[in-house]
Amino acid sequence: MEGLLLRARTGRLTAPWPRAEALVTRRLALEPLRAGHARELVTVLADPALHAFTGGQPASEAELRARYARQAAGRSPDGTRGWVNWVARDRATHAPVGTVQATICDGEDGRSAELAWVIATGRQGEGLATEAAGAAVEWLRDHGVTRFVAHIHPGHGASAAVARRLGLAATGARRAGEVRWVGS
Repeated sequence: MEGLLLRARTGRLTAPWPRAEALVTRRLALEPLRAGHARELVTVLADPALHAFTGGQPASEAELRARYARQAAGRSPDGTRGWVNWVARDRATHAPVGTVQATICDGEDGRSAELAWVIATGRQGEGLATEAAGAAVEWLRDHGVTRFVAHIHPGHGASAAVARRLGLAATGARRAGEVRWVGS
């Protein structure tokens, strides 16, 4: 129930998950993700090169709409994870350039967020991923998150550089072949 304290798997009482809010950076406007964003983002995310390190293939508009509708709910179906997702837009053109997402959970050592970012192929190399993800990290810190995690393919130097700029460090741990990066 919204507004009430929840009991996490750890048995500790926790506050409800934060809801994504609009954020503004020097070059970007981050909007909370909605199912309706699928129409715009299907072309932004259509390049198969975006899946070179993550696998899979570009999603259809219907697949994105269904995914975004689930994510916009703000929490996993069982309530054990919070979801905050944003569309990153170029402030000058208002065109979408990518997405940033965070999956929040409560654990023994506090509240953590697993981060992910995607920037359109044609806009990569401009520092937009760092700018967008950095804004999300700052917002998440303001909402009680104390630990950040990202899983990055070992060959994806650009994402590793973003993680380093966010203050994350590679660990020896791997999940599905991806290196676990952690920071506070």
